[in-house]
Amino acid sequence: MKPRFRPLFTSACTVVALAPVSLTHGQDALNTLAPLTVVGSSDRIAELPGSAAYVDAMEFRARGYTNLAQVAARVPGVYVRDEDGFGNFPNISLRGVNGNRSARVTLMEDGILTAPSPYSAPDAYYSPKLGRMSGIEFLKGSSQVKYGPQTTGGVVNYLSTPVPEGEQNFFSRTTYGSHDTFFNHTWYGDTVETSAGRVGYLLELHTQTSDGYRDIDGTSRDSGFEYIEPMLKLFWEPNTALKQRLEMKVGYTTFDANESYAGISENDLARDPDRRYAASAFDEFTSEHWRSYLKWIAEPSDALRLESALYFNSFERRWDKLNTILETPGVNGASSVGTALLSPGGVEILQGRVAGARVEYQDAFRDHEAYGWQNQLNYRFNTGSLEHDLAVGLRLHKDEVDGDTTRPIYTADGAGRFTLTDPRTTADIAKQETFATAVFIEDQIRIGALTLRPGVRYEWLDVERTTPAGVSDSSDEHLLMGGLGATYQLNDCNSLFGGVYHSESPANPAGYLAGTENEESLGYELGFRHQREGLRGELVAFYTDFERLIAPQVLGSTGTAPSQNAGGAEVWGLETLVEYDHGQSAGWSFGLPVYFSATWTNAEFNDIDGMLGGGSIFAGGRNRQEIPYVPEWKLAAGIGFTADNWGVNLDASYSGSSWGTGYNGDLRTGAQTAVDGEIDPLLLVDLTGNYRINDHFKIVGGIQNLFDKREI
Repeated sequence: MKPRFRPLFTSACTVVALAPVSLTHGQDALNTLAPLTVVGSSDRIAELPGSAAYVDAMEFRARGYTNLAQVAARVPGVYVRDEDGFGNFPNISLRGVNGNRSARVTLMEDGILTAPSPYSAPDAYYSPKLGRMSGIEFLKGSSQVKYGPQTTGGVVNYLSTPVPEGEQNFFSRTTYGSHDTFFNHTWYGDTVETSAGRVGYLLELHTQTSDGYRDIDGTSRDSGFEYIEPMLKLFWEPNTALKQRLEMKVGYTTFDANESYAGISENDLARDPDRRYAASAFDEFTSEHWRSYLKWIAEPSDALRLESALYFNSFERRWDKLNTILETPGVNGASSVGTALLSPGGVEILQGRVAGARVEYQDAFRDHEAYGWQNQLNYRFNTGSLEHDLAVGLRLHKDEVDGDTTRPIYTADGAGRFTLTDPRTTADIAKQETFATAVFIEDQIRIGALTLRPGVRYEWLDVERTTPAGVSDSSDEHLLMGGLGATYQLNDCNSLFGGVYHSESPANPAGYLAGTENEESLGYELGFRHQREGLRGELVAFYTDFERLIAPQVLGSTGTAPSQNAGGAEVWGLETLVEYDHGQSAGWSFGLPVYFSATWTNAEFNDIDGMLGGGSIFAGGRNRQEIPYVPEWKLAAGIGFTADNWGVNLDASYSGSSWGTGYNGDLRTGAQTAVDGEIDPLLLVDLTGNYRINDHFKIVGGIQNLFDKREI
């Protein structure tokens, strides 16, 4: 039996575009006054005592990728479970942690926490849009000391477009493709010298719209979406004795998607994979997001660097979705959508073919706010023959979430249409708040060819939950993390690296107050790197022992329900990535880049028997059964050709079979859900190319999912 609750498809999309080339001779990044990053560049990966990846926008723009799942397919150890085929709702997992709504990953943009409420409601539906970024960084191993709160899972840091240096710059990329999918990313910026110092600015607009590829029964309403994202970024480097920089960013996003949780039956999937049932016709997700920061960066001396940032993010979303079958003629009682999909009678109700059947929607409004002040000091000094680069950090952070829920009722006419018959009243939800104080200290110590990086992180959380009736409850929680990483330079081309780290991730306030404990992990990794002109390779072995896993939220929950512990797990595996350009190595006038990426993972529960039920994707898990949505094999390979004015890329990615829930088998007796079952392997192939007309214009195009594979 295959999962039938939430079928996901990838569909072929031909893209044709005219993209003006940036009017610049290359952007020279500031040396020390540039804002701190997690990785920094592909070249800097060799300095890290752990596994990481940096993907520059030039790589995914060349392929027309705007979906994080496509970019992450090439990165070992990174799993992205897509929900809509366009990448609007990515579920990110690093090395087998719970990827549901990216709850166990520290999401950042420009080094600032960007999840709506990373402490109070980490399960929120939000991810920055890849299409407007200049790059993306993944930190899977190494020390998680600097970055929290989700240290058991790792870091994903999105890099927004930087203010251009040098001459005026204008960039615009426009594509149009299947399903009336339109994409545009346009920005203009400059840096000028004034009597008061250097001033830089950037104006940006990113838009993406689509009609979607699903057809909804009984309506002409499409299943598409619309993104609109403007951004303003400014910096000022005053003419003062102190070398310093002030930088400000203000960004806004409005998003509207006719998206649905509800899937279709396996039989209907075989007949028409693009179908959506009439009962989901009014499903809609809307959100509005403000993100901003003010950074101060200073270098009082060659040995001392300071960075301080004030930030504020607000995120409002409304998720109006089909929730429950309330009543059918002659039969009373409630049934979830997942249960209805398991019976022919339930499917008929969802299709709107049973006159008088009533279904309940859940209109969930959530209001998130997060703001804080974060600081980092870097100080370089020597003690005898030892070279130190000491990093000390402090962050004060506050986030909260509240909102309300309305459950309107719609009635079927028997001809495939539903009408609102009872708007119902709106009920407030409990408000959750967290004030977090985080401090860390990490020292990078060089002893000849050996570099050690010990570090420790401490977080104190003050959590509070207030019911709609005004009754408050609070608690204090403490998290202590730390570890040691090391690199050893064998020669100019080869190095070894590894480390051991103790990590923790917090529960939400409702979970703490219900007795949930911090999720913990002890991770080990050992790797080998090779890097020289034209060739780069990495091989890593890792092992992570999880305790007190925090289970994913129940399907269809509000995201503010109490989190709960779900036992332990062991995850171990091998990762490798090899990139080689024979054209570059041979000194040819053209490039012939190839790459191969592979991840083998064994991710199994332990100490979980009988601990978890309900609708969580961990439900049904037993010892030695596999963690959901973590395939044993993940592979990617590609070859390209780059000449002076044109290029072409052929890319393939493979994801092995995995499970839809913690129960590894067909439907469970007495506790069956529509997401139980094995998810089949998936092989996708993309063909993309570009042609440069002149110094200012380039044509790009391609076919994503060349063979039109349609799988869950």
